[in-house]
Amino acid sequence: MTRIYFDNAATTPLDEEVLEAMIPMMREHFGNPSSIHAHGRKVRTEIEKARKTIAQLLGASPSEIFFTSGGTEADNMAIRCTIHDHQIKRAISSPIEHHAVLHPLEELAKEGIISLEFVRILPNGHIDLNHLRELLEKEGRALVTLMHGNNEIGNMIDLHEVGNLCQEHRAIFHSDTVQTMGHFRFNLSETPVHFINGAGHKFNGPKGVGFIYISSEVAISPLIHGGSQERNMRGGTENVYGIVGLAKALEIAYRDLDHKHPKVQDVKSYMIEKLKANFPEIQFNGDPEGPSLYTVLNVSFPPTDKGEMLLFNLDINGISASGGSACTSGSDIGSHVLRGIGAAANRPSVRFSFGKQNTRAEVDYVIEKLKEILL
Repeated sequence: MTRIYFDNAATTPLDEEVLEAMIPMMREHFGNPSSIHAHGRKVRTEIEKARKTIAQLLGASPSEIFFTSGGTEADNMAIRCTIHDHQIKRAISSPIEHHAVLHPLEELAKEGIISLEFVRILPNGHIDLNHLRELLEKEGRALVTLMHGNNEIGNMIDLHEVGNLCQEHRAIFHSDTVQTMGHFRFNLSETPVHFINGAGHKFNGPKGVGFIYISSEVAISPLIHGGSQERNMRGGTENVYGIVGLAKALEIAYRDLDHKHPKVQDVKSYMIEKLKANFPEIQFNGDPEGPSLYTVLNVSFPPTDKGEMLLFNLDINGISASGGSACTSGSDIGSHVLRGIGAAANRPSVRFSFGKQNTRAEVDYVIEKLKEILL
């Protein structure tokens, strides 16, 4: 049976070149990078080469890049350590952030450590910049945490616009860039942001490894204690082959970006065209033809009694996608993002997310199967 993978926002297939880069670190170079002997020094060299590669690609200094277990740890590190170390009493975020951001913020608010305010979301899923300005004008220095690209609906913020607004009000700015890392170019030497992050498996690298960029303009203490690794910023023996794979994956992503971006955008645009032609009552969650991830398309289908089984039926027909609804009934707690943008609870939604391996022919197959399931 044909199997089509349209869930790249969840994770991407490991690139063969990345695997080849990782294998020697598993088979041959097994030393502990904290050891001073030759075995350890070889591995330490590979970690620092990876750090330098990532820093150069992002326009940062190697001293500003720290390896983590992934995007969630990096988000927690930026949020918790900034609030603790800089005595921040106010945090500003949005109701459609990833749970890696929302949950630590909500926990800190519950503990009475911060007050938490949410910027309004416009009907098209974008943040209300005028409301953000109003929130920033309140008394007290704030931590602002707004994701660069939303993982469910694809909407993007302008890092420079939001960063400059934060700069005007002395706010510390953290942006979860997990969905944009490896898919857009960054020049952090010219971007007013204090923290961003990446996770290898979102750009054809390995799972279980990521990094955080911490601007030299801010200083925080470790989230994880227990050793002097990562220049005393993260205790624990490094995930060496993961780090090497992460750097290789980002290097490949940047190398191929000028070719990959238009190719993947074409697949997304073609799917929008085909969906509109075949499902006249279809809607799209977010702003797919505006400032949006070229990798993500969130589709809202007309109300139907087949809606609850839509993802299941897609899977039976060999199509991997994700999604849900804005409802909170039964065991399905629904999507907080779809609720946050006011999506209709009775319309089933599917997130199709695309990678460099996807094609127009796969879109044609999915459209035909959707017609069989829904019409």
